[in-house]
Amino acid sequence: MGETFTTEIQARYRDINLAGHVDNVEAVRVLDEARLEFFRFAHLPGLPEGATGLLHRVDDGVSELVASQAITYHAEMRFVPYQPFLATLWVSRIGRSSFTVAAEIRVEDGGHPAVAWECVNVLWDSRAGAAWPLSDAVRGDLERYLGGPVAMR
Repeated sequence: MGETFTTEIQARYRDINLAGHVDNVEAVRVLDEARLEFFRFAHLPGLPEGATGLLHRVDDGVSELVASQAITYHAEMRFVPYQPFLATLWVSRIGRSSFTVAAEIRVEDGGHPAVAWECVNVLWDSRAGAAWPLSDAVRGDLERYLGGPVAMR
């Protein structure tokens, strides 16, 4: 398995429902925030000055769109003040113009995954109005984080 990216996402009071656990929709928000951090801050050696993250080599006018998501809840996520959620992400599939990000959320360091998630991302060229084929450079950066599928069940 390639490298993984781990980030802390701070829990918010608004994330919890009346039962005191994190609402399922808010878990997706945590994952999406972690995904965006992965794209922006994933470590890659030898980045040019001012370049950051996993998608820094994407052409101007190309953006990332979510094509599909799948999520499995393994355990309850309870809100604990000042204890962030730990999200670990990697790339589980690379296609022609899309790639899949796999992720797990843990409530505490060393704990079992509470949530497993897969998100298919398409790179979209707004000028051409079509999917942008992955360049060799972008594909190489994604491959650095390539691993297996997330354990959904």
